[in-house]
Amino acid sequence: MSLHYAVGMSEVDARTQDINRVAHLLLAAADAVQRVFSETVTARGLSPHLARALVLLSEPAPMRVLAEQLSVDRSYITVLTDQLEDRGLVERVPGADRRTKLLALTEKGVTVRDQLAKAAADRSPLHRNLTDAERGQLDELLQRIMNGHVSTED
Repeated sequence: MSLHYAVGMSEVDARTQDINRVAHLLLAAADAVQRVFSETVTARGLSPHLARALVLLSEPAPMRVLAEQLSVDRSYITVLTDQLEDRGLVERVPGADRRTKLLALTEKGVTVRDQLAKAAADRSPLHRNLTDAERGQLDELLQRIMNGHVSTED
């Protein structure tokens, strides 16, 4: 799939421009989705990091795993965990080996997470501007990019 370019542009230049345009659009779309998510969760009294932690805790997980998923250091994840625990949204539970503490959503945490996820999804450009089939295609393409399995064919 080639975009329109000025006459005389070499194929390498056109391909480079295609890639740069798609990268720019991808970043702009990510910013739009992030902005809506931030506005939605902030209006409900949570920071984006706290809300993302809730969304990521679909099952109990060690704090270090959550820190990696949020791209924050371990000392900051302790602060986030304390804030979530103070609100009654998570609890620390013993891991299988009893040496590791896992973070688990409380019943209230599950309810809040589900409400946040629905509110954010309802307002998201991914919901408003794409059909279910288009979201499925986008998901598949983004997974290919993230997994490094993008075809190099032209």
